[in-house]
Amino acid sequence: MATAMQSFNESEATVNFTEPRSFGTVLKSDIKETLFPDDPFYDLKNEPPKRRIWKTFQYFIPMLEWLPQYNLKLFRYDFVAGITIASLTIPQGISYAKLAEIPPIIGLYCSFIPPFVYALFGSSKCLAIGNMAAASLMIAAAIKEKNVFPETDPKLYLNLVITAGFLTGVMQLFLGVCRLGLLVNFLSHATSIGFIAGTATIICLQQLKGLLGLKHFTKKTDVFHVIQAVFRNRDEWNWRCALLGGIYISFLLISRHLGRKKPQLRFISTSAPMVVVVTGCLITYFIDTEKHGIDTVGPLKKGLNPITIQDLTFDSKYISAPIKAAVITGALATSEAIAIGRSFALKTNEETDGNKEIIAFGLMNIIGSFTSCYLTSGIFSKTAVNFNAGCKTLMSDVVMGFCMMLVILFLAPVFSYTPLVALSAVIAAAMIGLLKFGEFFHLYKIDKFDFFICIVAFFGVILFSMDTGLFTSFFLALVRGLLYLARPATCKLGNIPNSSIYRDVEQYPNATGVPGIVVVQLGSPIYFANGIYIKERIMRWVRDEQSKSITKQGDVEHVLLDLGGVTTIDTTGINALVEIRRQLLTKGINIGIVNPRVSVLEKMTRAKFVDIVGKESFYLSIEDAIKKCQFSLGLSSPHKGSA
Repeated sequence: MATAMQSFNESEATVNFTEPRSFGTVLKSDIKETLFPDDPFYDLKNEPPKRRIWKTFQYFIPMLEWLPQYNLKLFRYDFVAGITIASLTIPQGISYAKLAEIPPIIGLYCSFIPPFVYALFGSSKCLAIGNMAAASLMIAAAIKEKNVFPETDPKLYLNLVITAGFLTGVMQLFLGVCRLGLLVNFLSHATSIGFIAGTATIICLQQLKGLLGLKHFTKKTDVFHVIQAVFRNRDEWNWRCALLGGIYISFLLISRHLGRKKPQLRFISTSAPMVVVVTGCLITYFIDTEKHGIDTVGPLKKGLNPITIQDLTFDSKYISAPIKAAVITGALATSEAIAIGRSFALKTNEETDGNKEIIAFGLMNIIGSFTSCYLTSGIFSKTAVNFNAGCKTLMSDVVMGFCMMLVILFLAPVFSYTPLVALSAVIAAAMIGLLKFGEFFHLYKIDKFDFFICIVAFFGVILFSMDTGLFTSFFLALVRGLLYLARPATCKLGNIPNSSIYRDVEQYPNATGVPGIVVVQLGSPIYFANGIYIKERIMRWVRDEQSKSITKQGDVEHVLLDLGGVTTIDTTGINALVEIRRQLLTKGINIGIVNPRVSVLEKMTRAKFVDIVGKESFYLSIEDAIKKCQFSLGLSSPHKGSA
């Protein structure tokens, strides 16, 4: 037996107990894995100095990567795509500026300067830039909380809206430069779905003011106040507005349906919003609609964006409103735009860099705030149109920017005839397209708690406020994440018959245990939040196994902990393992550690846990550990598949 044991020890591989790395080495490795998991400068290692400098410029200014290879053939596709999204940008820009209750010309400004900035620094080839409906409404609601209203103090109100865009850009630039784009991922998919659907619903309801021609309306956004305002002012209902609005919405929805069903008719759905605006302008130009109670946008001054850097407002009395708007809308806009860029990049088998995108958004919003723009980001509807129109590079955004420059220089006054009911119809039709309740049912089928988070976000937005819906669902998602950390994945392993594979006995009921040995797999970091739980769970498995062994297999003599999935451990976690060992020893049970990762093993070494347990109790694999334990139990051969 001794000879066999010696022969076995000599043939088996052992855990590598090297000297723990220095603190500086560990810190450097952790920073690299946390902030630079993609190793962005890998290609520079073997390049000559001049080439390395050029590659560095290309990394920080992605346009330098594709512009040298750009040609007329690519431009033909981008030119068509750019003009196409410009035709969609005009009605959307004016409409969404109306949501923010700022001058409509600001909505056009947002699609002039920002697209040029994004074309320089963005990494997504088809992301189209513009102002956002949800962000517009949220910024307006945040600023009104400070009792600043566009009717009473339009100059201060506009300055605060632009300041919110500037602060959003600063936040985005900071996150991108510090490689902290991962923070945006804390806004869960379920929260986004519910929040966007809820916001689309209240935006649709807000359009009842324009669709019914109301002169007075509530400043609240929840469904109760909106419905109350609609019926309280029913004497102001204008059947002409309602008829015209109904026709416009029907036309927009039908054209969208045709575009989806028949790709060759997609140009109809793309141009439909522009058709609505143009026909509305013609109607109001040739007919004195104001006599019939149909209001128009009003004067639009032509000319390039005025410089507004001097108008940024940081007065302590009001600054909390732009900060609040920047944090909320910035997180929402950034996460949504990155998701949009990635989804379309996958269709062409390309990649986008999240941190580059955040830097591009930050610079875009900072520079935009200096030139009369408020928050801009990537827009799904425009990006889809851009992609389907055949764009090849971000030159399509440049083309759109030049088109918008021509509009604001020469054609802006033409759109002053646009009836408000036409803008309300464009907004309502766009928001109806965001009401994807099928995704609610998809969440319900897959994950009930995700569905609950989504529902909370949706009803929180429509019944209370956008802040309430967003923060409540975010809190629930965060609690769920913390529960996953505090109650990590652990399972008892058994041997798959006729193999050396060990798997979860609950997932594989035919997997059988090894007599006298309990194998437990831990699948998360061991730290202060879950150390006690892990200890209690392991001791419960031992107790359950011992209760079975009274009539079946004999007492448990070994507990093996598979730490291959444990990425890190803190001092509380090590103390928990020491306590587990102490309790097991009182029962005459030995503990074994299987496949610890280097960072875990280093901390165990420094904490003297390796010395306490003994290096002979550390194993490379479960199979090696089982063989060693079976020898110590006096078994003649390794167990495979027996109960």
